[in-house]
Amino acid sequence: MEILDLLMLGFGEAMTPANLGFCLIGALLGTLIGVLPGIGPTATIAVLLPITFFLPPLAGIIMLAGIYYGAQYGGSTTAILVNLPGEASAVVTTLDGYQMARQGRAGSALAVAALGSFFAGTVATFAIAIAGPMLAGFALNFGPAEYVALMVFGLLAATILASGPVLKAIGMILVGLLLGMVGTDQATGAERLTFGSLQLFDGVEFTVIAIGLFGFSEIIANLERTGSAGVTVAPLTRLWPTREDFRRAWPAVVRGTGIGTFLGILPGGGATLASFSAYSLEKKVSKTPEKFGTGMVEGVASPEAANNAAAQSSFIPLLTLGILSNNMMAMMLSAFMIHGITPGPTVLTTQPEIFWGLVAAMWIGNALLVVINLPLIGLWVRLLTVPYRLLYPAILLFCCVGVYSMNNRIFDVLLAAGFGMLGYAFRKARCEPGPLLLGFVLGPLLEANLRRTMLITQGDASIFIERPISLTMLAATVLLLALMIVPSFRKKREEAFQEDEA
Repeated sequence: MEILDLLMLGFGEAMTPANLGFCLIGALLGTLIGVLPGIGPTATIAVLLPITFFLPPLAGIIMLAGIYYGAQYGGSTTAILVNLPGEASAVVTTLDGYQMARQGRAGSALAVAALGSFFAGTVATFAIAIAGPMLAGFALNFGPAEYVALMVFGLLAATILASGPVLKAIGMILVGLLLGMVGTDQATGAERLTFGSLQLFDGVEFTVIAIGLFGFSEIIANLERTGSAGVTVAPLTRLWPTREDFRRAWPAVVRGTGIGTFLGILPGGGATLASFSAYSLEKKVSKTPEKFGTGMVEGVASPEAANNAAAQSSFIPLLTLGILSNNMMAMMLSAFMIHGITPGPTVLTTQPEIFWGLVAAMWIGNALLVVINLPLIGLWVRLLTVPYRLLYPAILLFCCVGVYSMNNRIFDVLLAAGFGMLGYAFRKARCEPGPLLLGFVLGPLLEANLRRTMLITQGDASIFIERPISLTMLAATVLLLALMIVPSFRKKREEAFQEDEA
């Protein structure tokens, strides 16, 4: 009963005209930067952070939070329509979402993404309210050794995302790990793989790689196949999912919500890892894994639910324990500190209106995002009727502006073009870019946690088998590796992807 009273307090705070207005502004901005590649919620919040100094504490925090989880909605739009992920967490959505669009099912894909995200956001919001302290307490059991084991398992499981031989998938992961090492070593200050270029001292931006591998290479491949006629898109059949789509999507949404809610509270997890993990799980539990990548609605529903759940559940350790789970939460911590608020258990007792007002605003924001996005589905899918000779220059310009806007450097645009050529070569060699991107994202985190583990134990690697959680995940990794080696399993996997290509 006490929780209901506190939730009523939160809704009372969140539904004031000013707070509702800033919630709407945050949702709209989040959707916009999710659609636009290269900007991202972190950069947007960094720019807007000083402005919140002039706003009431709750209003400023509500707006910044809306930008973060709103970006997860918007990132799926271009991923589905033109195979261009606006956000890193939308990369997996391109695999089946874009194929659905080519089959005339773009409206269904966008609606499933929006509704799945709303359900996931609702569950994650109530998880913050009800199970926040308990879930954050479990996250405290994860030390550097557990994160190393988790990431090794995630990297190996990424081979499930890739068609073709397992060795090629593992090779792509290694390429991603190498790209993640480019730049200045944070521990020693040494330059790594920069080849003397000042432009590479800070490493390679994720957006540069993603836009090159997906955006530029897709344009090259389409023009090669069909010239200026572009991709043949089936006529749009309907703007709303069929009953069969709903039947297949809702279990995937539930599973994706569970994975996203859990991984969101783990430091280093976040929306990107959650979407990859959710997609991997769907392929494992599906009776027809060979059809993934051809327009399976589960391949859209699960990762979209996961990334939105993770975006919101990442607030749990910040609000209940004052612990940061990712870079975005560092920005949110700055917003709290600007207003003299110290996130943690004391907020629940000394400033309950802040905690519960934010929780209520998250649910309101998710409802607003559905209201904003669903009516726009008809407008978005009309993009597919534009002749490709007019569409691809616009996409190309869109990509270049997004890349340039990050650091205002022509070098980034040229680098993205280089990755576009590399992505085209990968297509010819039947090497999927998904594992490469996961390796790039997890590589620096894996390295940092491995270093911490070795420093704590003074080089003793036995800690990985002495800690139960780490041992369990490493055992699962070994089991997965053994399955990859078993001839019958490998043959079944190859046959599945051969049928997928057919």
